[in-house]
Amino acid sequence: NTSYKVESRITSRFSHTIVRSSVVNSGSTPQSIAFNVQIPKRAFITNFTMNVNGITFVGSVKEKAVARNLYAQARARNKAAGIIRTNSQDMETFKTEVHVPSGSNIEFELHYQEMMHRKLNLYEHTLHLQPGRLVPQLQVDVYIFEPQGIATVKASNTFGAQFADLIKVTSTKDKAHIVFKPTVQQQKQCENCTESAVEGVITVLYDVNRDSNAGELQVSDGHFVYFFAPSNLSPLPKNIVFVIDVSGSMWGVKMKQTVQAMKAILDDLTIDDYFSIVDFNHNVRCWSEGLVPGSSIQIADAKRYIENIKPNGGTNINEALLRAVQMLVRASNHRVIDPRSVSMIILVSDGDPTVGEIKLSAIQKNVKRVMREEFSLFSLGIGFDVDYDFLERIAMENRGMAQRIYANHDAAEQLRAFYSQVSSPLLRKITVQFQADSVAEVTQNHFDKFFSGSELVVAGKVLPSESNTLTSLTTGSAVSARLDIILETDADTTELDAELAKQQHSFTGFARQMWAYLTIKQLISERSLATTAVKKRKITQRIMTLAVEHQFVTPFTALLVESGDATERLLADSPKDPKHGCCSVLVYQPPPWVMSTPAPSMGEVLEGPKEEITLPERLSASLPVDNDPHFIIHLPRSNMDICFNIDSKPGHILNLLSDSGTGVTVNGQLIGSKKVNKRTYFGTIGIYYQPDGISVIVSTDEITMTDGRNNHSFTWGSTAEIRQDGIRISIVKNSNVIITINNSTQVMVLLHRVWKKHPVNVDFLGIYIPNENQYSPLVHGLIGQFSIEPEVILYDIHKGADPLKKEATMEVKGNKLLVTRGWQKDYRRDKKRGSNVYCWFIHNSGKGFIDGHYSQYIVPNLSSFLHMP
Repeated sequence: NTSYKVESRITSRFSHTIVRSSVVNSGSTPQSIAFNVQIPKRAFITNFTMNVNGITFVGSVKEKAVARNLYAQARARNKAAGIIRTNSQDMETFKTEVHVPSGSNIEFELHYQEMMHRKLNLYEHTLHLQPGRLVPQLQVDVYIFEPQGIATVKASNTFGAQFADLIKVTSTKDKAHIVFKPTVQQQKQCENCTESAVEGVITVLYDVNRDSNAGELQVSDGHFVYFFAPSNLSPLPKNIVFVIDVSGSMWGVKMKQTVQAMKAILDDLTIDDYFSIVDFNHNVRCWSEGLVPGSSIQIADAKRYIENIKPNGGTNINEALLRAVQMLVRASNHRVIDPRSVSMIILVSDGDPTVGEIKLSAIQKNVKRVMREEFSLFSLGIGFDVDYDFLERIAMENRGMAQRIYANHDAAEQLRAFYSQVSSPLLRKITVQFQADSVAEVTQNHFDKFFSGSELVVAGKVLPSESNTLTSLTTGSAVSARLDIILETDADTTELDAELAKQQHSFTGFARQMWAYLTIKQLISERSLATTAVKKRKITQRIMTLAVEHQFVTPFTALLVESGDATERLLADSPKDPKHGCCSVLVYQPPPWVMSTPAPSMGEVLEGPKEEITLPERLSASLPVDNDPHFIIHLPRSNMDICFNIDSKPGHILNLLSDSGTGVTVNGQLIGSKKVNKRTYFGTIGIYYQPDGISVIVSTDEITMTDGRNNHSFTWGSTAEIRQDGIRISIVKNSNVIITINNSTQVMVLLHRVWKKHPVNVDFLGIYIPNENQYSPLVHGLIGQFSIEPEVILYDIHKGADPLKKEATMEVKGNKLLVTRGWQKDYRRDKKRGSNVYCWFIHNSGKGFIDGHYSQYIVPNLSSFLHMP
């Protein structure tokens, strides 16, 4: 080898990798030169070119039958190319060999593309290096460009500790570059060795910035990609039945590793989770007859049970799975488990059924018949004696996924890692929709579950439109039926292309290829579940058309490599594996959230319900204008507005509304400006609804809802609607949030953002409480007390000390007060300038107009009710 170079360009989680190798036959006789590259199983090869002594062979993807015919017509002597299966964990091997005379120069170049899947909060990009010998020029470059910004990036290798410092990572806000460029001396296994130590994997792990739970929408090259990975939600409780194969073939290392993994998994269960264990050989046994809570006593008992299992006998998968489903059905019918929880079966097996029902298609039918819509099945196949296609089909058909576990020293770690991916379900029944006529050919957009640390991805074509904005609407339920979420995200359709054009190392066609990649992967899954030959043929045709158009080598296409004059041809094909397609080429492994049922017409487009929020014309409000909370109280009967300030200190919490009759309280916490100049503002508003135990805390950074057990946070960065029990929260991006309680009480909080480096001002909140709210007679608070309008008499209006401001005498609540005519700002309609509201201003913190002294309204925390003496 004279040179060996690998370059990856990753843009918005889609990678294009090129492996280049230049070799000279420096021997005195003709010899065969091989080019081997291991590529990730999920990747699609997109091109292969070769130059032999100046003759260039160029690749093109064709339908398999077409490629084979052309290849047969001009079979190149002593030349062959192919994709050879390997039983390594996540790699395929591409191999080609060329027989060349002495002194020949050969250059090989292989291209492949892949979408990065997010697992356990990280994207992983692996590059397998095998230069085979010491190389004068060895270089690896990985360029990442993520428009949202890169949150973390790191690289590791399996060559040895001495290489750790040779992999350099540099990153800016939205770009990263990983480079590995060892000299010949650095490549050596030891100082005087002639063997290279560079054989193994470089892994790049990274994650992106997410500024809100609404996901990110990117539009480029006439296509869109939507990424959804919410994080600030509480996990749903789960019910798991572990179904473990204990037949004779599990004896030894497989059982030992399974026991080790199960002990760690059981430790992860909480008291809110319910579980049971079914173990099976030719018979089926249950550790407990029903599901039990994950208490420390039960977990200790389950561990003892697993440790004492002695594998022997046959395999009765059918009965074991039916027993597990029956357990979940019973628990669900008898209300043992929370109706809002997530129920799953995790099957661990290493072989095909030998006892009871042994026909795989019958087992598949039986399980599908008894499984309920809300249950999921995950299947883990240990080793290579198991029909992995079957495990994958039965999982996909029942809203789960399959994974192969390699029967080696770290099998326990593999089992544990898989469990971690599905152990924190955050949302159920997620749908991503777009405005009618804005998009077409959308990939799967209904998802059964979203697991913490993963990501949902939807792609499609953007239809031509007058507007430069594309909007998506995502709906889902967390803590199931009680909490519904609607999130809105929009993207400028021209911005990203302009940005990509400036980037030197970005992959500009990423959105188009990502859409095709996802569509083909989903069609391959759909094909494996197709029930008739006609359906299968139709799907195969669609896959072939797309794969040829986007140049992907799939199980139905091949790469034909030919010289310019088409006299010499090579064929890169993807044969099926002898053992039940154990790792047949490019098998689609859907991420944890893929539903088994294909989305209607691969993504229906719905109009999201848009409720217009009408602002009441006049209302009582606390308006933090430039200094101290300004209160404007509108008195409808007198048709008059009264204003007052409260001179309190930063940190104090003031009660604005307290109604122990309806169980609603609203409090505001004061913050000061950056300089010590007496100004105070509301920095946090707390709304507490006692009957449901739900509190909503609005700060200038985020809106958090908690029901005592679960916390859900949303940033101001996206429009969203959240519903739980009697509470509705409607957020308008970077503007305001309206909290509605039982359709009878509304509170609107307005966000005032200031210039970040402003020497004095800080971000603050304004709060508006409509007069139409319905309270009980017990209502009080700085604003609440005025829901029962006091009698006000105004007289002796005269010029004041300031000729522009009149003065008058006001009689209210038995007090005579000197009041001044002035105006305050209402910022609801115009957030920048506000509109003027004329009012009579009451001095001394509202003294005489409010009940008692303002200090009596200071409460201990944001969910306190007011107790006036």
